[in-house]
Amino acid sequence: MGLDSMRFAIRQQAEPGAENQVTPLIHFENVGLRYGMGPEILRDLTFDIPGRSFQFLTGPSGAGKTTLLRLLFLSLQPTRGLIRSFDRDISTIPREELPMLRRRIGIVFQDFRLLDHLTTYENVALPLRVRGKEESSYRADVLELLKWVGLGERINVLPPVLSGGEKQRAAIARALIDRPELLLADEPTGNVDPPMARRLLSLFLELNRLGTAVVIATHDLSLMDQIDARRMILSQGRLDIYD
Repeated sequence: MGLDSMRFAIRQQAEPGAENQVTPLIHFENVGLRYGMGPEILRDLTFDIPGRSFQFLTGPSGAGKTTLLRLLFLSLQPTRGLIRSFDRDISTIPREELPMLRRRIGIVFQDFRLLDHLTTYENVALPLRVRGKEESSYRADVLELLKWVGLGERINVLPPVLSGGEKQRAAIARALIDRPELLLADEPTGNVDPPMARRLLSLFLELNRLGTAVVIATHDLSLMDQIDARRMILSQGRLDIYD
């Protein structure tokens, strides 16, 4: 499958229909988070992630960007406030239903979370394999995506042999392969050189153009300056948004 046909497949999956045009994918209302009896790490966060939107999440180290991404990914529950994910109040969702909802969200972790005993190809294909899909239905997509992120010659390599930048690119490909409606990326260009950072940003923008909402957490001001996009600035537990 060529890149154009892969993009068409993404478009078919990502276009959400009329209801997503009105209802945001994610809604936070007066959300706060603390661990134990300590001070609130995040406080009074109220914002929406609209369908098809593109935004950067930035702020100083320790501001809570990764924690906010975990809330968006439904792997963390707030201490207070309301979070609605795909029009569902997450406090009312049974635990066994959360994995199904998370399938609509792709995430790129800072620490990659690749499985060392699987090849690059197998790591990227894993979300589809877990869902019981036949390899014949996705092999061409996986190979094309790996080529796009610059790993076309590394498909049979195990993660311990990959460089940090290669691991980052493999993690990005894995997050994209299931064609999520929302993509969360935690410092996705932190371990790649500027040309590859621009290439990855182009891929994120193309996915967004075809219907996927994107949130990129980054310290990289030069990356953010390349496009005119919404900026969500987290500082001292509070969030300011500049459209």
